[in-house]
Amino acid sequence: MAVSSGTFSIFLCIKTPSLRNASTPHSSLRLASHPAAKLRLVRAVTSATESSEPTATNKRVPRGIMKPRPVTPEMQDIVGLPEIPRTQALKRIWAYIKEHDLQDPQNKREILCDEKLKKIFEGKDRVGFLEIAKLIGPHFL
Repeated sequence: MAVSSGTFSIFLCIKTPSLRNASTPHSSLRLASHPAAKLRLVRAVTSATESSEPTATNKRVPRGIMKPRPVTPEMQDIVGLPEIPRTQALKRIWAYIKEHDLQDPQNKREILCDEKLKKIFEGKDRVGFLEIAKLIGPHFL
């Protein structure tokens, strides 16, 4: 009986003879005579030849944070696009921060906001790097 899931196939098969010496202890012989001990689980790796080439039917539509969404004009000033996935927007915001050297030199986890960033970060002068993902949420329409 075979059950396939992605890369691995799982087979239930009858127990094959042991590769150990013929002088096995008697306790292992008693266990081998038990009906449940005659089956053993074997895992084999299968090759995914068809899934290596993406076709039109296999192409997944982006969902969730990967789906492009329209953004506010304030966000467009920084990311440069009217519609962008959330993940890419976060990357472009970080690129803007590093390009304009807006990280606090003493504490690199703090962002010093300029006028463009203040527009999307609720007017705050300083923002922690973990707050960025939360603060850009309202700018996705």
